[in-house]
Amino acid sequence: MNTVLVAYATKHGSTREVAADVARVIRQAGFEVDISPARDVKSLDLYQAVVLGGALYMGRLHKDARKLLKRKRGELASLPLAVFAMGPKSTEPQELEGARAQLERALNAVPEVKPLATAIFGGVMKFGKKKALDARDWEAIQAWAEEVAHKLGAALAR
Repeated sequence: MNTVLVAYATKHGSTREVAADVARVIRQAGFEVDISPARDVKSLDLYQAVVLGGALYMGRLHKDARKLLKRKRGELASLPLAVFAMGPKSTEPQELEGARAQLERALNAVPEVKPLATAIFGGVMKFGKKKALDARDWEAIQAWAEEVAHKLGAALAR
């Protein structure tokens, strides 16, 4: 059975929540799925595909996601890979475009790595202990995860 790693880099946990939902959808498509913080990934030997999610902060992809991309670039270049980023405070086109540029900068730093799918999702911004703005679109997240599962299945069938 093909095993997919869903790795995530998060500061406050919202990216972990999205990674768990992506993992659930991919599992429902028939894959074995492991989920792990990106900083804890030591080896990709057990995996036939990888999904990497990272939060965007201060114009950059979370450092743990960037480090995993750089550290495992050779292996990631030869595995089916999908990447998502969390961060814009809304799903307005300008916000998504800016976030997409941030993700592209991170991916351009590892040009040998060519994801078969990328996505930008709205993030969660906290204002104190009780107030938060949650721009995550769970329907879009599920649709993307279904698309990724389909693309992973096609890539692994080759």
